[in-house]
Amino acid sequence: MTTFLLSMKRGAELERRNVRRAAVLLALCCAVSTGAFGAVPAMPRALTDPHALTAPANASARPVPVADLFFTRANAGAAWSPDAKDIVVSTNLSGRFNLWRVSSAGSWPLQLTQSDDRQTGMAWSPDGQWIVFHSDQAGGEIFDLYAIPASGGAVIDLTASDDVSETSPLWSPAGKTLAFERRGKVDSTTDLALLEWSMRNVRQLTHEKTPGERWQVVAWSEDGRTLYANRANAGHTDASAWRIDVASGNAQELTPHRGQQLIAMSAATADGKTLALTSNATGGVARAALFDVGARRYRWLDDSPWESDSGEFSPDGKQLLWLLNADGRTDLHLYDLASGRSAKVDLPPGVNLPAAGRRSFAADGRLLVSHQASNTPADYWIVGSDGKAVQLTHSALASLTPAAVPSAQLVHYSSFDGTVISAFVWLPFNLARDGRAPAIVLPHGGPTAQTLDTFNRTATALASRGYVTIAPNVRGSTGYGLAFQKANIKDLGGGDLQDEIYAAKFLVATGYVDAKKIGITGGSYGGFMALMALGRTPDDWAAAVDLYGVTNWLSEQQHEEPALQQYDQSILGDPVKDKAIYERCSPTTYFAAIKAPLLVLQGENDIRDPKEEAEQALKALAASGKTVQAHYYPGEGHGFAKRENQIDALERTVAWFDRYLKQDDTAKQSP
Repeated sequence: MTTFLLSMKRGAELERRNVRRAAVLLALCCAVSTGAFGAVPAMPRALTDPHALTAPANASARPVPVADLFFTRANAGAAWSPDAKDIVVSTNLSGRFNLWRVSSAGSWPLQLTQSDDRQTGMAWSPDGQWIVFHSDQAGGEIFDLYAIPASGGAVIDLTASDDVSETSPLWSPAGKTLAFERRGKVDSTTDLALLEWSMRNVRQLTHEKTPGERWQVVAWSEDGRTLYANRANAGHTDASAWRIDVASGNAQELTPHRGQQLIAMSAATADGKTLALTSNATGGVARAALFDVGARRYRWLDDSPWESDSGEFSPDGKQLLWLLNADGRTDLHLYDLASGRSAKVDLPPGVNLPAAGRRSFAADGRLLVSHQASNTPADYWIVGSDGKAVQLTHSALASLTPAAVPSAQLVHYSSFDGTVISAFVWLPFNLARDGRAPAIVLPHGGPTAQTLDTFNRTATALASRGYVTIAPNVRGSTGYGLAFQKANIKDLGGGDLQDEIYAAKFLVATGYVDAKKIGITGGSYGGFMALMALGRTPDDWAAAVDLYGVTNWLSEQQHEEPALQQYDQSILGDPVKDKAIYERCSPTTYFAAIKAPLLVLQGENDIRDPKEEAEQALKALAASGKTVQAHYYPGEGHGFAKRENQIDALERTVAWFDRYLKQDDTAKQSP
């Protein structure tokens, strides 16, 4: 299936050089202390000895078929019925993210909707008769609100607007009104609006004037007269909790503060006197808290150095659900308001999250959660009043048991300036420590995002085919405090790229990896990072795959959707005054230096990193004689939602790396 252009010879001297290189890098990774060279502040973590990593043994190991990874279903949200007897889920059981209903006692799911477009954001009406959700067309991210009878039937388009996106519907307690988030196609701001259910008329509730600011609906008061909401800036560095009078639209800031501070409300008590929220008011690290509105006083739920996030109150108001994110692995906890103590929800290790956003409690007190890990795809579980968790859905194909899938190992290494970086590493089964294995670095999107210990289909496909794979949380990532998150401001593809390079050095230091056989691939900001890696450090990479990444920040400003324009300016500056920064941080500036072959994969309807970005990369590199290919997916936006395209994209990625990183191994097998 693949063509091999180069056969690499390995002799005794090359083997000796690899051994010496590994020894040097081992000393580098283990000897550099945190705080050296002005390291970026973050949580303290012990460095990992690269040679402590050991490939697991598995006599029955085989490459995981790419199709199996995507016929293993994915889930995109859930919602309880008011009587707690049923749950509506968005799942791609049919290859598309449509709505299905399943009994909370366990049953075969019943399909409610059939559409070629993704459907999620479900909200069940208080009388149990309707389910409202949002859906866009062909990945274009202009969403409408829709309704379908809970028993099935015709779908109704409630908003029918081609130039306005409506998302996140939330019913009022009496079921008379829907609150939702509303953004015009040419606007950078997101406002709140109300839809009167009986008349279907829409009234805008907020009228944001500051570019990039977003209102987020959180909760209704019990009497339906008040709406609780968050208001946040484009750079994800400043936010406040607000209370809005529904009749007049008058808004009151409940958490006023000086300077930038993240304060995200998740729930309010029935009397509105206490908020559940997350704040980084102490030391820049996000922490879950209860907030006394009158006294403006925090009651912190935990003293862990890791970030935590508040959730919702139980139906009886006695407990608060909250989440602890400890280095990319998350656990749920229940805080008892009377005793001030928390109890961990008993779930397997990995990534455990509330499954229904801010409304994961059923009316009877049961809790709907999502669990996944690097060797286990995401499924829904129900936690009963006795604390026992029972798995509700089973998404994996029978062949993909946890034992058959390579698991991620959490590691920590020191970057160029002493900054400690956390990363997940997937080692192939039965791998010999002979310095010959190919490797792939997986930069995440964002950059304000975090790689968690989730079921990573790309890493699984690659690791099961012999690639040592690493996914670092480089500077600019969330999860490690605000100082770490801000460490790549106006330096995109600078220090954060070095963190990716030192991830590759760490892999070589394990003794498994050949430094001349390392690739890089990612989506969105990860795609940008792959392009920057090839251009700024061309000798470190043997191949790359860019999925819908940024090619030129100046052209990105011209074509991307308005809210993201404001976000980009929050991390790069003004595109006129700071033009030099945009140019320095753009992959196009370094295209002439690219040596490694590049594959570009792009959705045609992407409004975040538009098709123009991929087209200019293909045109420029092809014109200068570089090895480059591109493939475009009709009917897809930012990320691929249709199963056949997900399979195709990963198969192309695997084939590309097989072609350019496994030449010598295949040459030995050839006649």
